[in-house]
Amino acid sequence: MDEAVRLQQEDFSQDEEIRALRAVSRRIGGIATFLGCARDFSEDREVSAIGFDAHHAMALAELRKLRGEAIEGFGLIDARIVHRIGSVQAGDNIVFIAAAAEHRAPALEACRWLIDELKERVPIWKKEITPSGESWVTPRP
Repeated sequence: MDEAVRLQQEDFSQDEEIRALRAVSRRIGGIATFLGCARDFSEDREVSAIGFDAHHAMALAELRKLRGEAIEGFGLIDARIVHRIGSVQAGDNIVFIAAAAEHRAPALEACRWLIDELKERVPIWKKEITPSGESWVTPRP
C-alpha cells in the first residue's frame, strides 16, 4: 500500500509496510515498530472479537497530523500508521506503527509516542464482544 496513513477493514502486512518505508530512503538506519493485536481476554472475561468504529475523516486527519508531528519532532525520515476498523477477531492484528530514522533512538522514541498519542487523540472507539454481550471500552493509555 502506498498510503502512509490508513484506516481499513482488511488485515495488513507488516512486511509490506516496512518494505514501503525502506523504499523512501537509504539513509534509514533504524525502524521501530509497534503491532497491536486483539486479545482474547480483558477485564476478567473472555473476548471473542473487538469492533472498531471511527469518525473516518476526523480519524484520518488526526493520524496524518500525528505522523507529521512525529516526523518533525523526532527528526524521522518517515513513518507509517495503519489501523483496522470493523470487526477484528481475537488474535488478529489491530494497529501497526513504524517509525524510520537515521538512528535507533529517535525511531524508538517516536514509535512509542505515536501509539500513546493515537490512543489519546484519534477518534476510534472500541467495543469488546464477549459471550455475555457487547460493551464499549473506555479509552485509557
